[in-house]
Amino acid sequence: MSERPLISPENLLAHLDDPVWAIVDCTFELSQPLQGESEYLQSHIPGAVYADLERDLSATRDGKNGRHPLAAPQALAVVFSRLGIDGSSMVVAYDRSGGAYASRLWWSLRYLGHFKVAVLDGGFPAWLKAGYPARSGGEKREPTHFVPSVQTKMLVKADEIDRPGEKTLRLLDARAPERYRGDEEPLDLAAGHIPGAVNVFWKDNLDEEGGFISSELLEKRYRRVLGRYPPSVAVAYCGSGVTACHLLLAMEHAGISGARLYAGSWSEWSSDSSRPLALGDEPLPSGSSPQIA
Repeated sequence: MSERPLISPENLLAHLDDPVWAIVDCTFELSQPLQGESEYLQSHIPGAVYADLERDLSATRDGKNGRHPLAAPQALAVVFSRLGIDGSSMVVAYDRSGGAYASRLWWSLRYLGHFKVAVLDGGFPAWLKAGYPARSGGEKREPTHFVPSVQTKMLVKADEIDRPGEKTLRLLDARAPERYRGDEEPLDLAAGHIPGAVNVFWKDNLDEEGGFISSELLEKRYRRVLGRYPPSVAVAYCGSGVTACHLLLAMEHAGISGARLYAGSWSEWSSDSSRPLALGDEPLPSGSSPQIA
């Protein structure tokens, strides 16, 4: 059973007391890694448990595997078991950043074969704006035994991108345009992007209030970005494999399935000086544009 990738605050409220529903707060702040859990403890959706991007959803960094390397499947399974998630759970992830971090949990669960997962559209701000209840302090669910069924085809590794003459993949770079072009690089070892990648800024998936734009507009946007490429050869990446998941979530919401994740992303790619990089903008296929008409 595969759920729609987004859920409204109203729909979540209707299931707030359902023990099968597992709510996970994924609030995080890259510049202040401890802030996310602090905000969760101050105020969160009743019943929500907390998942930390670095502690729970990432592996240990070794200087070559990126800033938020994907945790091993068994390590993720241990985390999901601790959070009270099993095969029967309907999981709802949210954050305070337009789904930037919740989408990593969404993708991680699907990668482990659990498709009953959605992201709260608009996140905690939309929940509060609707006047729905909040609670302070930490919460726990009864531990379970999560059994992973790894979907290896959802993931692409650097060596698959770096093959000589590789021109079959459609690389989508989710970072801000100035980082994609190489005008600036505040986080990683080198500026620029993977040659051939086009810029699809993740924040352009959202409206002014931080909710996703309509599925119709998203489909229009991503069909133009893909051009002649089928979704199965589309690969999303960002700085560290986090907001790239936002692109995959948006595509799924638009009915475009099959795109994959390069989890190591630019932070892994740029750690190896032998890998090529490009600066400036990359042309889209004729008749294509990443902008919404």
